[in-house]
Amino acid sequence: MPLAEPTPVRVGPDDVDEVRAFLSACDLTVAGLADPGVRLWAVRGATGAVVGTTGYETGPDGRHALLRSVAVGPALRGSGRGAALARFAMADATAGGAQRAWLFSRRSGPFWQGLGFAPADRAELATVLAGTTQVELFRTTGQLGREVAWSRPLVAPVPFVP
Repeated sequence: MPLAEPTPVRVGPDDVDEVRAFLSACDLTVAGLADPGVRLWAVRGATGAVVGTTGYETGPDGRHALLRSVAVGPALRGSGRGAALARFAMADATAGGAQRAWLFSRRSGPFWQGLGFAPADRAELATVLAGTTQVELFRTTGQLGREVAWSRPLVAPVPFVP
């Protein structure tokens, strides 16, 4: 029986440790989750445990959003929940003025391509998103050179005019 589609809830300080453990189990970057510039949401299952997350950081000009922490637990993979969480973060970033979404992913290219992402220039990503937690971590640790960048434009919804 499919689970209901709960709305992602903004992660607060009391949730960060549980979200960090969930993302670690999903083998995703956990640096900076409590940083005020990181917008992060979680979805909880019937037992109250985190079963999905999504989030992003914006660059200095606010026009670029770095998607991060988009994950679902093993039981939900292939259900469309990951795509829904990614779209949720992109919609929020668009509402905040972002015009382009970026991300790093070495393993999930086909998933991101299905959401309209195309391979992107890693150096350009690092430039337009300089100062974000994930970019600075990857730059400092030398991981930036091993990452694969992806990008897509974000389109604001067109208001209905009768």
